[in-house]
Amino acid sequence: MKRTTTLLLVILLVFLASGLLFAKGEQEKKVQPASIEFWTTETQSDRVSTIQALVDIFQGLNPEIKITVVPVDENDMPKQVAASSAAGNLPALAEFGSENAIDFGSSGLLDTSTATKIINSIGKSEFYAGPLKMLESTQSGVYYAMPYHGWIQGLWYRNDWFKDAGLNPPNTWESIEKAAKTFYQPSKNQYGILVGTKAEVYAEQCFTQIAISNKARLFDKNGNLVFNSPQMKEAIQYYAGLANYNPPGPQTWRARDYYIQGKMAMFFYSTYIMDDLALAEVAASSLTGKNFKELKGAQFDPQLVVHTSFAPIITHKQPSSYGVIVALGIFKQEKAANTAAAERFVKYLYGEDAYVTFLHMAPGGMNPVLKKIAASDKFMKDPKGIFEKYGKKKIEEIIAGLESIQRFGIVEGHLITAYGKIFSQQIIPQMIYKITQEKMDVDAAMNWAEGEMKKIVNK
Repeated sequence: MKRTTTLLLVILLVFLASGLLFAKGEQEKKVQPASIEFWTTETQSDRVSTIQALVDIFQGLNPEIKITVVPVDENDMPKQVAASSAAGNLPALAEFGSENAIDFGSSGLLDTSTATKIINSIGKSEFYAGPLKMLESTQSGVYYAMPYHGWIQGLWYRNDWFKDAGLNPPNTWESIEKAAKTFYQPSKNQYGILVGTKAEVYAEQCFTQIAISNKARLFDKNGNLVFNSPQMKEAIQYYAGLANYNPPGPQTWRARDYYIQGKMAMFFYSTYIMDDLALAEVAASSLTGKNFKELKGAQFDPQLVVHTSFAPIITHKQPSSYGVIVALGIFKQEKAANTAAAERFVKYLYGEDAYVTFLHMAPGGMNPVLKKIAASDKFMKDPKGIFEKYGKKKIEEIIAGLESIQRFGIVEGHLITAYGKIFSQQIIPQMIYKITQEKMDVDAAMNWAEGEMKKIVNK
């Protein structure tokens, strides 16, 4: 409790000077009284406390506006919105994933006009392109919601090993495969790469980035299944080839232990790994020998973060990065004052101090969608000191992966709802397991996967 109270006091002090400046400019504009709700998927108590502190400061500067923070589990958000819509009392503002934004927006629940106005007022060029593209509606230049933060996946790799071997960064199919072969030395208990081969979510996350880099998709924009294509087959064959340079057995994210113990050249992971690489106390669970019989445990290497680089974008037929975007959505309101209040609060949340405070709730897991924030000195000074261990240049390079971020379930502004069921039934990870572990023929495995997908699409 003391820690939380101290954090809130620090936030209040940080905002005092900037808040007064905000007030001076904004109070000249007439504000209509309003009482609104802000739904957030940040449900942990410490995060709710931080958001409440931000709200309290905003309300102090805008006494005519009352904001109630309502934490909602991200899995419950769709049904809560549906119930609220049926009752005619939708919140004015909510934070949710891009898939939800497209779902709510395409259902006519979101105020796309206000969202687009805010984005244009900030300037489209100020945003990384990927988050905007993921939230653009079927009408070009109109956005369902405003991107706010996200995490990126890519290949984390030993830059010192690559330099000594004279290899290029692993950002193309050719450079990835060459490095995986070069560093694969199982007799020394050293492996070239980690890609998911268990029938779990991690395998699909790794594979998606590879597939999209080859312009392979599951659906077209009209929702037609286009899975069984030459582009998809090439991606599957390539991915299965990379799996040959994995540690033995079916693998998932846990095999990051090999990398952290100095036994692997590169691995797919999201930016949530950043503190594991930088802080001994966080890395501890990966430094034991209990997870893999081949690993005996190791001491934390404080130079690992220095010797690690990140390749967020993989290019083959097109650039591709994978990740998750969380958006701020303004729901349509009967009262214009409620919309105006939500707009005012959103603009405040995009201000550097408020934005950085929000993002620092999860350093590495929450990354800014605005380029200037990614480059700011305030953003670099997270409470745990993680970013400073990487350095400003490397942090900007990591976050730049947002530029090309894509997902299977979003195609040209269309949310393909059938993909959610395909994802939950782990059809793609099962296919990968059949090929890499059971040695099923690629064509046979693809036919099996397509058949399972058709059962869902044709229901």
